[in-house]
Amino acid sequence: MNIPLIINVLVFIALLFLLAQARHTNWSLAKKVLIGLIVGVIFGLGLQLVYGANSPILKESISWFNIVGNGYVQLLQMIVMPLVFVSILSAVAKLHNASSLGKISFLTIGILLFTTMIAAFIGIMITLLFGLSAEGLVQGAQETARLGAIESNYMGKVADLTTPQLILSFIPKNPFADLTGASPTSIISVVIFAAFLGVASLQLLKDDEVKGQRVLTAIDTLQSWVMKLVRLVIKLTPYGVLALMTKVVAGSNIQDLMKLGSFIVASYIALALMFVVHAILLTFSGINPMKYFRKVLPVLTFAFTSRSSAASIPMNVEAQTRRLGVPETIASFSASFGATIGQNGCAGIYPAMLAVMVAPTVGINPFDPMWIVTLVAIVTVSSAGVAGVGGGATFAALIVLPTMGLPVTLVALLISVEPLIDMGRTALNVNGAMTAGTITSQILKETDKSVFESEEDGELAHR
Repeated sequence: MNIPLIINVLVFIALLFLLAQARHTNWSLAKKVLIGLIVGVIFGLGLQLVYGANSPILKESISWFNIVGNGYVQLLQMIVMPLVFVSILSAVAKLHNASSLGKISFLTIGILLFTTMIAAFIGIMITLLFGLSAEGLVQGAQETARLGAIESNYMGKVADLTTPQLILSFIPKNPFADLTGASPTSIISVVIFAAFLGVASLQLLKDDEVKGQRVLTAIDTLQSWVMKLVRLVIKLTPYGVLALMTKVVAGSNIQDLMKLGSFIVASYIALALMFVVHAILLTFSGINPMKYFRKVLPVLTFAFTSRSSAASIPMNVEAQTRRLGVPETIASFSASFGATIGQNGCAGIYPAMLAVMVAPTVGINPFDPMWIVTLVAIVTVSSAGVAGVGGGATFAALIVLPTMGLPVTLVALLISVEPLIDMGRTALNVNGAMTAGTITSQILKETDKSVFESEEDGELAHR
């Protein structure tokens, strides 16, 4: 280990130690996460200026920082399946009427697909406004390798997917395998399995009250146990964000970002407009959007830095139930479905923008109203299909582009800016899920207004 590497690691450890001192204050989780993000940006910029993005020392330093950053993401992934399972099981077991599950599912998925449709339209309009096109983009060695990997590893999975197979993949056949995340649709399968178990517990309570009460007590105990685990991990969020943000900033190649600068700017304008749409929808449902965004900031910050919708599920559920006043049933369903179906950023904006950029290269007029309507419809429907193949934005694009008769080459050409744009897309995905849960709760008049109106920051990890 060389001296610069040792210095970098020691400085990183010192920053973690300084951040840890915040535990002695009354700061909320949101403030601690924000501080971690700012420190990570500053440290990452410092490393970038000293070494440059392609420095071997910097890459080795980042591999050490990843112990904290990627380690935190893996801890969250560790608790995703237990949390989804026990949350849905507990929520259904506490329902007096199991038929309300249908209303919750219908509204949640409906809102997710509706917002994805709007996201696709916004992506199309922004791309046309900026005049973005795939013409002139250079395919280098990195892009060629990416295209080869897409064609050999991913295209087969997408091409072989049919609607009946997608629907069947949702239905669990081995719940124990699904609890390990064995398939791309494992989260939805676990939701279905837990819902069936919950309904069975209600039936048992009706037929044999003594045994039913024992089962309900066991479920309640299991939920309390898992939630303690969730909050234990969430306390580590500021440290994870610091490490992840350091990695992103330090490892960014400025030349690549400048080369595709217009696409990055257009993408973030589209993402920002979709956040505004979420705010408008929340306002119409009776929710103060400013207060909403202040309360969910830690979740959005983590989603932005981690680029993982699934890993954000624990914080998503906690924020909805403990900050927004959304019932656990609705929060669990919206967080689970939102991580796989109707992702506004990855399955809405991104494939729509790529389709518009590619269309002129094959002689299609992207301003044709019928073509735009067709694209919006395909993007919306395919956003439910992404759950069947996994892989987020890349797979969404690989479903939409061939369906529209367009080549997939552009997916590979944008590899250099993918991580930066994916950060914003993931934050939008997660906010879409929380927005769907909040609006569903409002429509069903289930929101605990005292929780939402509370002026306390409601630190997730301390409750």
